[in-house]
Amino acid sequence: MIDCLFCKIVRGEIPSGKVYEDELVYAFRDIHPLRPTHILVIPKKHVASLAHVGPEDEPMLGRLLAVAHDIAVENGSTDGFRGIINTGRIGGQEVPHLHLHILGGPGPVGPMVERE
Repeated sequence: MIDCLFCKIVRGEIPSGKVYEDELVYAFRDIHPLRPTHILVIPKKHVASLAHVGPEDEPMLGRLLAVAHDIAVENGSTDGFRGIINTGRIGGQEVPHLHLHILGGPGPVGPMVERE
């Protein structure tokens, strides 16, 4: 997708705080971090959301999850982290490109969701 913000980052058209890259995924620091460690891991191929993946995306999805731990540890989350994939409007997805948030740093990350 030519106008996608994250696709532009992957292509180097928009600067990012790159922390990792391989043939399938790209990881960079969130510009509005919610924790001391807040990194986004995205597929290099444009995929709008987790609701838009198919069997052909299994290698990319596996890689997205497989690199999360190493990225988190290398960036200060040695005692654990939270991985979040928001999907669609109801799920709180803000950028229409699949992305995994790695949230961590010292201290507890907090509750998974607010309780009613």
